[in-house]
Amino acid sequence: MEAGQSFLPGLIEACSAAIAHNADHLCLLDQEIGDGDHGTNMRRGCEAVFEERHMLAGLPLPQALERIGMTLVMSVGGASGPLYGTLLVELGRGLAGEEPGVQKGFSSALSRAVDAVARRGRSGAGEKTLLDVLYPVQSEVRMQSTLDNIAIEAQAAAERTVAMKAERGRASFLGDRSIGHMDPGACSCALLTGAICRYLGETEGA
Repeated sequence: MEAGQSFLPGLIEACSAAIAHNADHLCLLDQEIGDGDHGTNMRRGCEAVFEERHMLAGLPLPQALERIGMTLVMSVGGASGPLYGTLLVELGRGLAGEEPGVQKGFSSALSRAVDAVARRGRSGAGEKTLLDVLYPVQSEVRMQSTLDNIAIEAQAAAERTVAMKAERGRASFLGDRSIGHMDPGACSCALLTGAICRYLGETEGA
């Protein structure tokens, strides 16, 4: 990976905008089964990364991803900061030494990063967490699906959490009452995935 990731500031801006535009919705989702602050926390984290966007563009991509991950750990409250932070830190570490543009290398790095999130959160698929979006997204990446299809699957995966019973986090204390509500972390993960896919698609088409 070469320094000067010119696409990175725009990508960060797209992600930050997606969270900012949906922060109230994320808080409403979290009020149903959590503390009600997921949108506020995610917006704060994205704003912190946004402030560093130009500095990050001067780093090799693996290092930039690690720095973003650490920024999220330090700025996002609750459980989401460590989970998103772990995802990006491990993705950066996994990409270090990989050849730029190699799909297989990115897929393998993403798979390891998602597994690291599962270990950090002591959770797995079907437990109503952001992993219920990350695992399907990782599967789409492995199959080399189009950006549009990855974004569509991410949103569909978030919607599938509505029917799930929460097994981890504050929502798990609600038991069956957690059924019928979308997981806020899965929703933010789908929003970010969609923003990334749209931005990369527009950049490729430019």
